[in-house]
Amino acid sequence: MAGGRWGGARWGVRAALAAAVAVVAGCSSPSDDSAAGDEDDLTSLTARQRILTFDGVVYVDPTTSEADVLAATRKQTQTAFGALLASKVAVRTRELQNVDPLSLRKREVLVIDTNVAGDPGKQMVEVSYKYKDEAVIPVELSRHSSLSLALLAQGADYEWKKIVPDCTKGDKEARDDAEGGLLWYDFDPTKASCRHAIDREQRTIDADSDKLTNKTKMVSRSRAERLFLPTAMRLARAATAAKATYPEYDKLFSGGTDPNALTIALVNGRLAHERVEASKDDGYYEWMDTLGVIFTKHPGLELKKIEPAETLTSAMVAGRKIDGLKFQDFVQWTVYGTGYPDGLQAADKKELTAKIAAKLDNHWLTFEKRVKVAVGDGPPRDFTLRIETLFGADEDPEPHRRALKRGDVVVYNGHSYIGYGPLDPSNFTASSFPSTYQLFFFDSCVSFNYYEKDFFTLKAGGSKVLDLITNGIEAPEYKSGEMQGNLIARLLDGSLPSYQTLLGSASATDSLRVVDGELDNSYHPSRVKVRVTAP
Repeated sequence: MAGGRWGGARWGVRAALAAAVAVVAGCSSPSDDSAAGDEDDLTSLTARQRILTFDGVVYVDPTTSEADVLAATRKQTQTAFGALLASKVAVRTRELQNVDPLSLRKREVLVIDTNVAGDPGKQMVEVSYKYKDEAVIPVELSRHSSLSLALLAQGADYEWKKIVPDCTKGDKEARDDAEGGLLWYDFDPTKASCRHAIDREQRTIDADSDKLTNKTKMVSRSRAERLFLPTAMRLARAATAAKATYPEYDKLFSGGTDPNALTIALVNGRLAHERVEASKDDGYYEWMDTLGVIFTKHPGLELKKIEPAETLTSAMVAGRKIDGLKFQDFVQWTVYGTGYPDGLQAADKKELTAKIAAKLDNHWLTFEKRVKVAVGDGPPRDFTLRIETLFGADEDPEPHRRALKRGDVVVYNGHSYIGYGPLDPSNFTASSFPSTYQLFFFDSCVSFNYYEKDFFTLKAGGSKVLDLITNGIEAPEYKSGEMQGNLIARLLDGSLPSYQTLLGSASATDSLRVVDGELDNSYHPSRVKVRVTAP
């Protein structure tokens, strides 16, 4: 298994970017979270919320339009993405495009090359700006009021080959990113070699500035064309959750998209960077691990349907027809390497696993379990716990459109494609969502930045009908399936855990994982009882 979740795009997306959850017999007692929280808490185990601000400056031609001036500032603020990510800090606005036009301040300057005698200079406009956004920071930084980082300045556009060795991992992926216009994603000004490069450049700029005859109206060419812009990322405290918070369990167990069911829509993406057959993709393993954990805790879940139709109860291997196969067998083969039919050699087991995986690839599977549910003072009624799930999602948004339309709880495990993949908010409209309460868990790289703000805007009612669990930094592949299975199983078991407890069940893969939208929620187990029992 790979150790990390690559947040970048795969296959054709990178080039395109460059070009433009056994129900218990009775109701379990809710978890006691009354002591959870202090004045610094938001609904997270590993993160704290802050208001982040920093200053920047760009130089433009005097004839530059207001729209192009704003675009130049946003191009620079985008480079804070990698710089902050290297410090495990994530912001709410996608790729840091939240520049307030009212913060722009302009000054006419004469750019002088101080190394050319008698240089007449070039008229330019110096545009300074302020950036402000909501951010999440790791707990270990909670006592910091600022971070000393840097942005990429305008000269970086032409000198990326110099920057990659000093200020990125320097590997092939970083070089390919830089060449394709994605240097901002990998930029790490915290590296010692990058710090040295920034300091060297600043010394040159300071020396050149000393040569100017009128510093109020002139700037050196080395300043206007610098590669790096050192800046302080200021961190101010923000209002956060101070006590245990909960999903709206009364709504989930009253029925949402189906009034007689709680539907979990689980979509798993391919994780290999090059497309391989399903049985060789780590995403398939994690998908099977998720389902295995859920089946262990809810053994009554039965496979009801596969779309498109496919025969899963039998398979031909080495000229032998094997009958009586069950989905739980596939989990045992894939996750534990056990439970194979007798008499199979190693090669036969591999072939059998691959054939079943191929049948499951990009197919929707529906698992259901019948229970009784009582909400508040209402009598117990027949109810269905349902999981609709698919493995194999890649760049096609259609699986996600189905999940978001049909799922009360939507869980995605896969790549973010630098935010421009199938979950790109531009692939959806208000009609893509039901009017009922939903909970989304996007377990992917930097999903807080890519999806958090936009999905609240897209769904009518915003945070009043939507909760979102996202990651501030890169989420690991390893154990992601097991952790998601734990979280989904807890959502279904009738114990009504708080968000803090739910996050704890998936803490092994916690990557600045935060919940948003929950502060609007009215549910609390002390006020409304939800009882889930056997039928």
